[in-house]
Amino acid sequence: MQDTTLLQMITDDMAPTRQLLDLLQAESLVLHGRDMTEMEQVLAQKQALVIQLEQRGRKRSQVLANLGLPANRSGLQELASQSSVGEQLLQAGDELTSLIADCQALNEQNGKLIQLQQMTTAHQLRILNGGDTPTLYDNRGSTAGRARPRPLSQA
Repeated sequence: MQDTTLLQMITDDMAPTRQLLDLLQAESLVLHGRDMTEMEQVLAQKQALVIQLEQRGRKRSQVLANLGLPANRSGLQELASQSSVGEQLLQAGDELTSLIADCQALNEQNGKLIQLQQMTTAHQLRILNGGDTPTLYDNRGSTAGRARPRPLSQA
């Protein structure tokens, strides 16, 4: 009985996980376009899906724990070995695991893109505020003394 319940739970989690993957792809596009209005909407939807999936994941883990099994693939394999729907259970578990891995990878890429954009913005602000003066060479080939930096508006 628990095996069919767990299979149904895993199957039910496929759709929201695919939605999360789609949202992460949309987030990537929005990050490239720097559309902050759309970003707020994507982040709100993403947060709701992540909370929902975390809650469902805890319920799946609890089902396995109640059976005295570890909440990982080996626990799922042990349950599947004693179940009439064992093959379906393993396939669904593997598919869900693969989708979650895809979501994590895309989320990491989006995080790196955000960090890159933050560094670029910080660099641009340093230039505009006059805090990032390049080292210049004089006519003898040695580095010129550092002049007092001036904001771009005063240059």
